[in-house]
Amino acid sequence: MTTTGEEDARARGGPWWWARWRSAALDVGLAVASALECAFEGVRFARDAGIPVAAGVVFGVLAGSALLVRRQWPIAVVLVSIAITPAQMGYLMGVVGLYTLAASELPRRIIGSLAGMSLVGMLIVMFVRVRQDMSRGSWDLGDWFVPFAAITTAIGMTAPPLLLGLYVGARRRLMESLRERADSLERELQLLAERAEERAEWARNEERTRIAREMHDVVAHRVSLMVVHAAALQAVARKDPEKAVKNAALVGDMGRQALTELREMLGVLRSGGGARRSEQAVPLAAVGVAAAVAASKAVDEGEGPCLEELEELVGQSAAAGMVVDLSVEGDVRSYAAEVEQTAYRVVQEALTNVHKHAAGAKTHVRLAHRVSEIAMQVENEPPPEVASASSARLPSGGNGLVGMKERVTALGGVFVSGPTDAGGFRVSAVIPAA
Repeated sequence: MTTTGEEDARARGGPWWWARWRSAALDVGLAVASALECAFEGVRFARDAGIPVAAGVVFGVLAGSALLVRRQWPIAVVLVSIAITPAQMGYLMGVVGLYTLAASELPRRIIGSLAGMSLVGMLIVMFVRVRQDMSRGSWDLGDWFVPFAAITTAIGMTAPPLLLGLYVGARRRLMESLRERADSLERELQLLAERAEERAEWARNEERTRIAREMHDVVAHRVSLMVVHAAALQAVARKDPEKAVKNAALVGDMGRQALTELREMLGVLRSGGGARRSEQAVPLAAVGVAAAVAASKAVDEGEGPCLEELEELVGQSAAAGMVVDLSVEGDVRSYAAEVEQTAYRVVQEALTNVHKHAAGAKTHVRLAHRVSEIAMQVENEPPPEVASASSARLPSGGNGLVGMKERVTALGGVFVSGPTDAGGFRVSAVIPAA
């Protein structure tokens, strides 16, 4: 609710049918004034009608007090004022009653009918009263003055309150409409803010997932090879010092490569978030855009892996003791950075899983360049020894296959993985070229 709506709601707390206490006080004051007026005019009415003065005063007080219910029953107030018009009393009640009637939500035909009745009643009464006053007086203004005075007085007592009431009623309805529109707009803004917060939270979750996937792809393969080389180094350190030195050098190279990739990724994250860290408040609508920019920045700034490095990747696994062969079909060409990085990560993660779960197994890596897509397949044979995988003690988080599927599916591709009939494992992916 808007501020105006809240103030209006707090102000509503008057007695009975009144919305506010000040409205009740105003109506009571008008009713008292109308009762006094009618009581004063009731004295002359009692003398003209030949009834006791006290009866005329009581009648005037009761009739004038009807103005107290003008907000609840405006039609009744106007009818009472029309009824006592022949007694030449209730002028204040007639004016206020017409104003209240015109400002109410009643149909226009009812307002017009009662206003016409009041006008006709006032016209007749004023015509008779002016004629009587002229007949008793010593001055003569001509026959034209009687209808002129009657019409002028009747219109003057009827038209101004009627027009003012219509204007106030229309303005009140306009203000209510504007207030309802403002409340509706504020509710819509709150709903949009909630939806923006949900989208921002979704974008943050997507960004965290993407960062976790990138960190897993970068760290898991390099560290797995380092663990394999370290295990081999431990086994041959005393028997073959030269091979131990070679394995130690490979471990160092792997560690330096992992650190380089981590620095590149962290640099992208720092550059994407540093500009906004000093700001105290960030609009919710900009969070989703910022997350999308951060997600695509690593690709745009483009230090990620590509298919040209695939032979080096296979060579690293071969250097770690894996028997792996690479075959490429079709015309080699370049693809979009996202496609090449995804294809590279799929092969990398598949080789990492072979190191973890099927150490020593022969592995076949196939890459096919087709007209509108690129396909890759990594298939390993059963490991020669069941205990070979546990010798390196490589842990598994169970997120590798999930991450590969998410990457491929995000580009509109197809990902399939599962065991083979021979006891090995196969990972296949097809990614659209465009």
